[in-house]
Amino acid sequence: MTASAATGADRGTRERIVSAAVELFAAQGYDATSVTQVIERARLTKGGFYHHFASKDALLFEVYGDLITRQLERMDAILARGLPPADTLRAIIVDLVESTAASSQRALVFWRELHRLGDEHTSAYRAARRRYHDEVRRLIRAGQASGEFAQVASADTITFTIFGVINELPLWYRPSGRKKAAQIGTELADFVLAGLQPR
Repeated sequence: MTASAATGADRGTRERIVSAAVELFAAQGYDATSVTQVIERARLTKGGFYHHFASKDALLFEVYGDLITRQLERMDAILARGLPPADTLRAIIVDLVESTAASSQRALVFWRELHRLGDEHTSAYRAARRRYHDEVRRLIRAGQASGEFAQVASADTITFTIFGVINELPLWYRPSGRKKAAQIGTELADFVLAGLQPR
């Protein structure tokens, strides 16, 4: 097997473990789920599991860690375009809504079980979220300083509002619902940018 194939196989196995864990955590909770149950659901050996995850805590972190990693990479790509603040903020909001909706079950399980994370993984999660918040806050401040955004509220309040709405998305969003994620993202972006429109 080539190195690239092996890497692909590892990714597939890792994804299978995470998917099995999400199903079990959603159905019966983190505490009631054992590593043995995850191994059985993922159709692995114990060695296969521990090759990828050192503990159940590490597995819980991965449930959401992969999503936030991808979101940060996409945020960096959006910022690198050098678009005006309004266009940049719109692209970030829409991407956040769409990516969160696409992983809504994982996000819901993670939010529900977040307090189960150990100190190391909690710190890593907070650092990742803080970087996202800091970049959005910086973008809003820059837009307010240039006059493109109205100073109707502080950049802190606007940032917390955006992330507060998106963090609640997994509680009510359904892929089969009347509105698709792209439409929800566009409406949220429209709402935020209308409030920031200079008078």
